[in-house]
Amino acid sequence: MPAIVTHVLSATLAMSVAFAPAADDTYKDYADLAASEVEGVDYRISTRRPTGSEVSHIAIHGGAIEGGTSQLAGHAARAGGHAFYAFEGIKSSGNGDLHITATAFDEPRALALQAKMTSTVSWHGAGGTEATTYVGGLDKELKKKVTAKLKAAGFAVAATVPSGLAGTNPLNIANRNKADMGLQLEITEAQRKRFFEDGKLNRAWTEDKAHWTTAFYSYVAAVNDALADG
Repeated sequence: MPAIVTHVLSATLAMSVAFAPAADDTYKDYADLAASEVEGVDYRISTRRPTGSEVSHIAIHGGAIEGGTSQLAGHAARAGGHAFYAFEGIKSSGNGDLHITATAFDEPRALALQAKMTSTVSWHGAGGTEATTYVGGLDKELKKKVTAKLKAAGFAVAATVPSGLAGTNPLNIANRNKADMGLQLEITEAQRKRFFEDGKLNRAWTEDKAHWTTAFYSYVAAVNDALADG
């Protein structure tokens, strides 16, 4: 099937998928959030794109929402010469209120960046006392490569992914790039704690590079190695 037809069909499918926030989200979408929260006070948005880059690392639940994810995405982007986007909670408390589920995340700068990308890694934090990663998204080839690279580097990867973490909805921000498919990494709290000294995930601690562990750098390198293989 011609690529242009495939793209149109994919876009049509995406439009037909139910667009709804998670049941426990405070806000249904970015406009809803922005009507109550103040950029630069309650949250911040960071974006950068090296000239010609078509690979993005995004953290839509960064800062104090899902601890450590914006640091992982940011370092992966810098190390690989890739594009970067982060939506970060910076409130003194209640940052969970800033969580917008990935299928409803429509912040304009994120969408604009994704429209220029052919490959995406979306970094998330999951709950869990077992150090593992749930690898999801619609990019099946990249999923295989990242899974293999993480395992080779000594990191556990879950054999099955819960439906809520699968990242296979076309409206998921990870999949809203030019290829209509991306990768979603759901990294458990136990695994993320191993990326920072003393296992602390508060924002002030994770932002200090002095607290990044060898595991942090090894994990990011494994993901970027998989991207380089593409």
